[in-house]
Amino acid sequence: MARKGQLTTPRKTILEVIAASHNHPTAAEIMERLKEQGAHFAYATVYNSLRYLTEEGLIRELKLEGDSSRYDGCLDVHHHIVCTECGRVDEVFAKVPDKWLEQVTSETGYRIDQEQVLFKGVCPQCRNSKAQEH
Repeated sequence: MARKGQLTTPRKTILEVIAASHNHPTAAEIMERLKEQGAHFAYATVYNSLRYLTEEGLIRELKLEGDSSRYDGCLDVHHHIVCTECGRVDEVFAKVPDKWLEQVTSETGYRIDQEQVLFKGVCPQCRNSKAQEH
């Protein structure tokens, strides 16, 4: 049984896979990458490790589009943009304007502790492939 507060070998390996990924992989994609590296962990181990890494603040779980959560190893403050054509996810480091945060606080009465903005659009590759079709 995994030791609760420790970065066990499976947890460390999964963290390294996520840190090396720039496309915000799903659990299934993480499993595939682990297999490609010769690491074979049970599904429960992967899911439990993802939960542990998220709870410990070592990764972020993203619920963007579709049914599957995605995982992000970049802990810097940033937002995401999703391609509505292919599902690609990219990071956006533009800062949310203070005036906008003030308006949200005024409108809702909430004290904002963190913000996570999701943009949607069509990525350059999808736009280029559509342009080539016409």
